[in-house]
Amino acid sequence: MKMQYHSIRKQVKYASTLLLGIVTFHFSLFISSCTEPESSLVEFVEDNNLDTPNDTVYSLLGIISKMQVIADRTVLLGEVRGDLTSLTGHANLNLQALANFTADAANPYNKPSDYYAIIQNCNYFLATADMNLMKRGVKVFEKEYAVIKAYRAWTYMQLALNYGSVPFYTEPLLTEKDADPELFPKYDIQQMADYFISDLAPYVDTEYPDYGAMASFPSRTFYIPVRVLLGDLCLWAGRYTEAARYYHDYLTKQGSIHPTGINSQGWLDYTFETFMVYGGMYSSTDENITIIPMEEEEFDGTVSYLDDVFESTEDNNYYYQAEASPAYKELSRSQRYTLVYSDPVTLLRDTIEPPADKVYTDENMRGDLRLYFSYTIHSLASGSTNYSSVYQLFEKCHENYVTIYRRQHVYLRYAEALNRAGFPEAAFFVLKYGLCNDHMDKYMSAEERAAAGDLITFSSYTFTTDNTQGIHARGSGEANADKTYIIPALASKSDSILFVEEKICDEMALETAGEGLRFYDLMRIALRRNDPTFLAQKVAGRNGSANFDNSLYNLLTEKSNWYLPLK
Repeated sequence: MKMQYHSIRKQVKYASTLLLGIVTFHFSLFISSCTEPESSLVEFVEDNNLDTPNDTVYSLLGIISKMQVIADRTVLLGEVRGDLTSLTGHANLNLQALANFTADAANPYNKPSDYYAIIQNCNYFLATADMNLMKRGVKVFEKEYAVIKAYRAWTYMQLALNYGSVPFYTEPLLTEKDADPELFPKYDIQQMADYFISDLAPYVDTEYPDYGAMASFPSRTFYIPVRVLLGDLCLWAGRYTEAARYYHDYLTKQGSIHPTGINSQGWLDYTFETFMVYGGMYSSTDENITIIPMEEEEFDGTVSYLDDVFESTEDNNYYYQAEASPAYKELSRSQRYTLVYSDPVTLLRDTIEPPADKVYTDENMRGDLRLYFSYTIHSLASGSTNYSSVYQLFEKCHENYVTIYRRQHVYLRYAEALNRAGFPEAAFFVLKYGLCNDHMDKYMSAEERAAAGDLITFSSYTFTTDNTQGIHARGSGEANADKTYIIPALASKSDSILFVEEKICDEMALETAGEGLRFYDLMRIALRRNDPTFLAQKVAGRNGSANFDNSLYNLLTEKSNWYLPLK
């Protein structure tokens, strides 16, 4: 059932008048028309401060309306350039250019001005909001101030990841002269991270504003948690202990805990004939942390077209443009699904898996089941050759919102940070068991637990075996009982860290495929290892082990080819 967004449309219309229409400018060639109206330079008025309580919600909604413009692009730039998605023969030429790393300045997915539109309006709010304004002893703008700082940092992070090095400024630009790109330094992801870690740290405990339900969603889902964003920034900066601490504290903060949950896809019993989904998956009310709400109709504003890319719709005559790649299918099918089974006669318990000769109705049911749950393919009777007879649905595609953060994203990055901080056993625990005291008491070495200390401290009352599981168990059965899913004996701790990082990378693929994270995950690991071939090998192998793309591999061994052209 479609959700209604008319209330947001009306509020954003006012917000655009209040905030976005105050200043308009051109930022040289590539940052043109960053605010409305698009082609005029509006006189900066004297009475321009944001100094009434009503300004808070309207200003915030105005910025969210700008976030909607980049929502689909955020997913597509991170997904079609990775190794988990293949484009079909019906993909548009612009998507194909992204996937082939040949996108030029004219490509509609390459519009840095849309990101700078968000940044300009964040800068304007942060510069003009009256932070001394009090109401009933509370600073009126404090909560929104923290939220908008997070939006700005996240948007700059997207720019750096997609363009490599970009003009950086933190004050609103009021004239064309001010907006000369040559006036500003260029920051890469390391410089962005270092700046915004310091910028956001004072707001780590600032509460979210609460506007109740908006556009059928709790307003809290519109915000980027500062702790999570700080964890991401520290991860990109190589400050792994700090990253692990931010993620841990977000997950365990008293009054707002986030256990993994026990949602999964699995076989119902030892016959491996009946498939079952346990709990909701990828849902806005359960697993989502941050979303960008989208409009229902074009008349109301910006709508999402991700369904036309990943699904069969009437608009695309059921010819979807993207599907699970052969590399993703190979990885998924290579996983060992395990089930703990009690023999009805002997009552002895054993860990079993589907027999090697089992015949599946769909080969995507082999191994990890998240692929099968995410992509549904079936035949469609068609009376016309204009329509495809193959119909695809994608579980992670939501027409009324785009997901930015899910709970599982945080756990996987937490594991990544723990591992690089020197705690591979604790990191692997996130995948196999889930971090709670009951699991750690049974399976974690005393040495690792003592060394990691409060980075892996979880309340026994709020994190239990009833609400905590390993992320691998979401699709591969009872991973905690799988005696083959282990860290083998290796020559050194460094070797263990590299082994666990590979497992985390695989788990990121299994859990987040199709969500727009993959290219950046590969980029982060490649940069950390100072090894461009890590990314190049994965992306060039997206069509499967038998169809390696040597030309693409050679292209991507040069880091400069990872980024979109800025001009």
